[in-house]
Amino acid sequence: MLSVDLRSETLPDKRYKLPIGLRMNYFLDDHFVIRTFYRYYMDNWGIRAHTAELEIPVKINSFFSISPFYRYNNQVGTKYFAPYGQHAPSAQYFTSDYDLSTLTSDFYGAGIRFAPPKGVFGWQRLNMLELRYGHYSRSTSLVSNIVSLNLKFK
Repeated sequence: MLSVDLRSETLPDKRYKLPIGLRMNYFLDDHFVIRTFYRYYMDNWGIRAHTAELEIPVKINSFFSISPFYRYNNQVGTKYFAPYGQHAPSAQYFTSDYDLSTLTSDFYGAGIRFAPPKGVFGWQRLNMLELRYGHYSRSTSLVSNIVSLNLKFK
């Protein structure tokens, strides 16, 4: 029989997931919107997670806005998780995937949105451009920086 550290990850064939989310927006005035999001997640592998997000777009003028955001996640990991090499040799199911572990994470940043009435750079078909930056950090030592460009075409 192979030791557990020489076998490949083994997880149950079936996984049932239940995410429940709520999104609420509040228009403070003509320049500020408060966007909130909450999600509870559970599955039959034992993972339970809470995610909360806050975004406050600030409208500078009719076609330019800045949107700072923050998202927090708290997750209780699956009962099958253990760091590499620390599983019991008799374990039927096991994983060392830190995405399935107990963790917390933070994601924050901002976006700049440009949507002029005559199109971006005068191109009618390109009616919105958004550039977003975010910094992600997780209690499992994962850190990343994310830049995204969103374009909207008519």
